[in-house]
Amino acid sequence: MADPQRPADPVLITDAARSYEEDLAVRKRRYKIMMGMRIPFMLLAAACYQIPWLAVTLLVVSIPLPWVAVLVANDRLPKKTEKTNRYRPDRRQIEQREHPIIDG
Repeated sequence: MADPQRPADPVLITDAARSYEEDLAVRKRRYKIMMGMRIPFMLLAAACYQIPWLAVTLLVVSIPLPWVAVLVANDRLPKKTEKTNRYRPDRRQIEQREHPIIDG
């Protein structure tokens, strides 16, 4: 019997993927985040000009960001791998006990 205080887990009835609009919104958000990281990296590199290895590292990281952002934005998201609650009907099992055999 289900606990009335706790809602029951919903049952998954389809393996449908996300809608195109949801997928596009996630990809746009990733693109904006990656492109938004480029300018702070370049500004930090300029601010750290006295530490050459840090400035060069930040510049090297910021250079391929536009290409990576485009690749990530154009790639479809992977399908979710999550444990789903699927409907499984109760099935009767064959009896496990031995039955007497009557020879005629």
